[in-house]
Amino acid sequence: MQVYTLILTALGLSMDAFAVSITNAMVSARQRRKNAWITALAFGIAQGVMPMIGYFAGLSFADYIHELDHWIALVLLSFIGGKMIIDSVKEIRWRNGGGKQSIKDITVKVIIIQAIATSIDALAVGVGFAFLDVNIYFAASIIAATTFLCCLIGAGIGNRVGRLIKDKATLAGGVVLVGIGVKTLIEHLFFQ
Repeated sequence: MQVYTLILTALGLSMDAFAVSITNAMVSARQRRKNAWITALAFGIAQGVMPMIGYFAGLSFADYIHELDHWIALVLLSFIGGKMIIDSVKEIRWRNGGGKQSIKDITVKVIIIQAIATSIDALAVGVGFAFLDVNIYFAASIIAATTFLCCLIGAGIGNRVGRLIKDKATLAGGVVLVGIGVKTLIEHLFFQ
């Protein structure tokens, strides 16, 4: 596989992680820098490890992975996104009732779940790599580095957008996460 093809593959795989990084930075009111680095690191590692798992699992699990990856992503992202939407609506109602704005943080546990959910497609790509003449360690390194950089850029964008939309950031972030889950399901059901 040519290096430029690998880089384009890495960029494609990192787009969901990029979108979630934007969302996390919009929602996280404190520790934006710390969460940006944790998010980028977690997503980069997950995107780098998953292709290796897929590669070594090879043919024996290829059909099983392909049949379930979109459902797993949908459930995880919808759960997290749905919780964010519900929390946002509750918070907006509470503030309209006279309460003060609360400060939200994205926990490391949530970041890890997001990283796994957005990297399941990389697992399937790794299975595909098993059939090609690909150095899986080099490929996984490129994918991890690309995802890490995209997530840092996404966090910078999300930080700026979060300041603009303020109290609607959690609601918007939840909608984006659910949207990514639904998009993944639609792509796998109708376009593959």
